[in-house]
Amino acid sequence: MTPPTNTCCRLAKRPDGLPTRETWDFTEHEVPEPGDGEVLVRVSHISLDPAMRGWIREGKSYIPPVRIGEVMRAIAAGEVVTSNFDGIEVGDTVSGLFGVQHYAVANGHAVQRIDPSVAPIPTWLGALGMPGMTAYFGLLDIGKPQEGETLVVSGAAGAVGSLVGQIGKLKGCRVVGIAGGPEKTRYVVDELGFDAAIDYKNDDVAAGLAQHCPDGVDIYFDNVGGEILDAALGALTRHARVIICGAISQYNDSTFYGPKNYMSLLVNHATMTGFVVSDYGARLAEGARDMGQWVGEGKIKTREDIVEGIETFPETLNKLFTGENQGKLVLAVA
Repeated sequence: MTPPTNTCCRLAKRPDGLPTRETWDFTEHEVPEPGDGEVLVRVSHISLDPAMRGWIREGKSYIPPVRIGEVMRAIAAGEVVTSNFDGIEVGDTVSGLFGVQHYAVANGHAVQRIDPSVAPIPTWLGALGMPGMTAYFGLLDIGKPQEGETLVVSGAAGAVGSLVGQIGKLKGCRVVGIAGGPEKTRYVVDELGFDAAIDYKNDDVAAGLAQHCPDGVDIYFDNVGGEILDAALGALTRHARVIICGAISQYNDSTFYGPKNYMSLLVNHATMTGFVVSDYGARLAEGARDMGQWVGEGKIKTREDIVEGIETFPETLNKLFTGENQGKLVLAVA
């Protein structure tokens, strides 16, 4: 019997603008052997996240960039096929930073056991994974929502934004989402329970905020940056909180569009705070407990957009930047 091979997707060159297939190099190797304290994982699902575009950009960030020739960094999940780590057994399903490849070796301390009988693996990569923890801690720890406040979230139909809005509703907020296209705006209102939605592709965002937030915006959770951030800054209330989670509208640009309306922070005694979910590593159990309970009770709805085949990675990743994805984007490794 021919032994299995490990197909890997490596960074071939840093893209100028939107990544293309030439950005990546697919290679095949023997399946690696884990050392002491390590496990070998057969990857089944890979999480595709906007942060991945930042990880291949040269320059200083919260994490070193992926180097040319390295396997593309990605959070993923799969089955343990070999274990040299006490506490992790062959057959366990685990998640971790496994990369875009069929097989990954990881330190046993760096993997998390997950239970597919509680929720499907894609949900563990979404609402119960990094996007869920990002929404949970970003909104609750930085936004500090209070009952009756108005919360606006951009990227409202995406993996993080859809959860932010639903958590806001659970906390008694009036929630307005900003999303692209009538299908997505209908989704966040009719299925997720947002109070209103603004279609940034067809509507004037500033006018929409004035219409749907007549008393102003108490909390703005930003996933997109650019002109939409400026519009939200212009609608803030006194002591408003702006949460900077991402700027997906800017990730493929050579220079970032900075906020022109930042003096609104001064006028309104408001705050604008950026964060990454790794800031909350010591508290992830808290977020997982609450998110798991809300998902289990049906108080939070999830939607995963699953695409088959590791070879589709280049085009599938770009769905995040063209707005084609519907909810949490996951690559199923065939």
